[in-house]
Amino acid sequence: MKSNIRQYDGHHPDIADGCYIDPAAVVIGEVTLDAGASVWPCAVIRGDVNRIHVGENSNVQDFAMLHVSHRSAADPEGAPLIIGRHVTIGHHVTLHGCTIGDEVLIGIGSIVLDRVVIEDRVLVGAGSLVPPGKRLESGYLYLGNPVKQARPLTDKELAYFKYSAEHYLRVADKHKVNLED
Repeated sequence: MKSNIRQYDGHHPDIADGCYIDPAAVVIGEVTLDAGASVWPCAVIRGDVNRIHVGENSNVQDFAMLHVSHRSAADPEGAPLIIGRHVTIGHHVTLHGCTIGDEVLIGIGSIVLDRVVIEDRVLVGAGSLVPPGKRLESGYLYLGNPVKQARPLTDKELAYFKYSAEHYLRVADKHKVNLED
């Protein structure tokens, strides 16, 4: 196992074929990366005290921090982190113990806290704070600190979710070739 991909307490990351993990990123513990997932420079995915799942063709961009809340007698499930398919996690985003649906974009510098549920096809604008336990409804743009529903998404914005995920697949493929050289 590479030094940036580490087991923790008997849990080894489960990384599907076709994933890209930059050598400067760190993936630790009870983490599952589905096919086509990508993890960019200086991103940290720390599944040390609970599980993290990154769905198919989702990308975790530079300096993102993904973590969880631990399981305990009072809270046997804790707060795992579940990310759906075709999700873009922008640069410097912090995700902590939340659930994110399919085709979502979390804008640069946003923070999403424990037990938040972000439904499918949601855009969280850059610099937003999503407080614990909040639910973001499908089909809307959310902005602010704390985040508020701003407006319905346009057709162009709805189409961008898959475009963004597919773009990162193409860029990751080029990075993989460069690592082999």
